Amino acid sequence: MKLKKKIAVSETGFIFDPTTGDSFSLNPTAAEILNLLKDGKNEKEIKKVIMEGYNVDESTFERSFLDFMAMLRLYNMIEEDEKN
Repeated sequence: MKLKKKIAVSETGFIFDPTTGDSFSLNPTAAEILNLLKDGKNEKEIKKVIMEGYNVDESTFERSFLDFMAMLRLYNMIEEDEKN
């Protein structure tokens, strides 16, 4: 999965979709995850970074990560990788 190219993200975690006009503010952890997505990191790589940088157990990370990804999908901000 990756962030759609049209989505603008500020360094402070402000997201803007110019197609719909939707905008959102992220907390620092969500902003870091979004920046990792922008950098092309996959779920495994993101998990490693977050687990090493924050005091969070694997179960909590996975639940929160999946919820965040579901929100990004709901607002059409990410696209799934094509499977060959």
